[in-house]
Amino acid sequence: MTEIDAKTDALVPAWLNLPEIAELLGVEVTRVRQLVKEGQLIAVRRGENRALHVPAAFIDEDKVVKGLTGTLTLLRDDGFNDEEMLEWLFTPDPTLPGTPAQALSENRGTEVKRRAQALAV
Repeated sequence: MTEIDAKTDALVPAWLNLPEIAELLGVEVTRVRQLVKEGQLIAVRRGENRALHVPAAFIDEDKVVKGLTGTLTLLRDDGFNDEEMLEWLFTPDPTLPGTPAQALSENRGTEVKRRAQALAV
């Protein structure tokens, strides 16, 4: 789990703590921790009590946003750490348009993954 810097924190419009995600997904908090451990979600420590938080954009009603896990895997393979992945996912890309995280939530994952793959070249 990463401590997040103010610049990256400011890029993410909304955060959810692990119990909130567990409630949305209808699972136990331990399952959410497992998703983080497996790399299906990114959790960072933030706020006064340094609790783990996940960007709200990663959750689509009762599931993890389609395409997120594959995108995170591609970015990790490209050598990105958690903070760099968050920065990339939440920085506007005029060619998408919007942010990669927004494109994933709008079911435009193919374009996001294409850009993530191009980073490795």
